[in-house]
Amino acid sequence: MTTDSSTAGIRVLLADDHPLFRGGLLMLLSAHPRIQVVGEAGDGAQAVVMARRLQPDVVVMDLDMPHLDGVAATRQLTSDDFTGDPGRTIRIIILTGLGSTPEAVCAALRAGASGYLLKDAAPTELVTAIESVADGLAYLAPNVTPGVIADIASRPVPGRPAPGILDRLTAREREILSQMAYGLSNDDIAGRFHLSVATVRTHACRILNKLEVRDRAGAVVVAYQSGLVLAGGISPGI
Repeated sequence: MTTDSSTAGIRVLLADDHPLFRGGLLMLLSAHPRIQVVGEAGDGAQAVVMARRLQPDVVVMDLDMPHLDGVAATRQLTSDDFTGDPGRTIRIIILTGLGSTPEAVCAALRAGASGYLLKDAAPTELVTAIESVADGLAYLAPNVTPGVIADIASRPVPGRPAPGILDRLTAREREILSQMAYGLSNDDIAGRFHLSVATVRTHACRILNKLEVRDRAGAVVVAYQSGLVLAGGISPGI
């Protein structure tokens, strides 16, 4: 299924191997004025093909699908050369019924996902997640976040940041990264440090570039893995 993509808004591709569930998502999201569903894919491989053609802003991706699972498809969709535009990355929200073990969530984040939700989430939460990742933020469902934070803080995953990577950041950038890691929005950070939102956005862009990550979710992983932020508190020196 595809629709006309001329209307302004957040262009969303749905990827799930259950047609009835996709149909429910289509009805839900089509009622939202800012969201435009531009296509539906029945498996991960089809999602990759359709995303290359339709260039959506966000893909809502199931994990357990035939031919290509959600993690593998996410890895392809968020690769540096997928969109042909170095400044643009397709944002991925994992929407799964498989559960929220730290291993599953971290695998999705390492593959490039910007959001993770369970299928028992409220409809409004999915809309919030889509708007958040489309605006460059990360979104983890509240019921999965504590386990992920504890896992990252206590047992860094393979591919940890290079030693001294935080030395690339200024003191102010470290402060802002720590607040990003605790889930604060640009508006919240601006208020806390008495900065303009535009200034916070500039700092955030510089942080992503210096840490060589695609989005805020990647920066948050670096913050925890590097010890800048610990579960339950901020490291000394911040």
